[in-house]
Amino acid sequence: MTLQHITRSAFIVLALLAGQVHAQATAPVVVDGAWARASVQGQKATGAFMRLTAKDGARLVRIETPVAGVAEVHEMKMEGDIMKMRAVPALDLPAGKTVELQPGGYHVMLLDLKAPLAKGSTVPVTLVFQDAKGVETQLPLQLPVATQAPGATAAAMGHGTAHGQKH
Repeated sequence: MTLQHITRSAFIVLALLAGQVHAQATAPVVVDGAWARASVQGQKATGAFMRLTAKDGARLVRIETPVAGVAEVHEMKMEGDIMKMRAVPALDLPAGKTVELQPGGYHVMLLDLKAPLAKGSTVPVTLVFQDAKGVETQLPLQLPVATQAPGATAAAMGHGTAHGQKH
């Protein structure tokens, strides 16, 4: 391989990377800190978490992934002294405000997993947003699979909770 070929290859890689960064920067919603919780053999559900910031306001209306039979946004909240979890049809993303999808609050549930999600792998997920005019935009992501949020401690993540139970 000549220096010219190496230079051209490096230029193409940099152009592709710049395109990915530009696509994220121009997307109607910026995603930060996204990850999916690892699962084990026989486990049929897990969660995915992230921070979403919509420049002009939007709604998260659908999640698509080939690794699960169903992917939906769920909300966990206290009703009296009982923690309840339910699917929400869409998640409002107010303009300029960050909405956090985290354990114990709003989060993505990946149900009917087709195979375990191994720590250190990635999961393809496409978020589908709708703007105020009803126009849909898709944002494909590769979520890293981990046992806890990047940079989090086990105590802060509430390990030992029943997040993956059937409901």
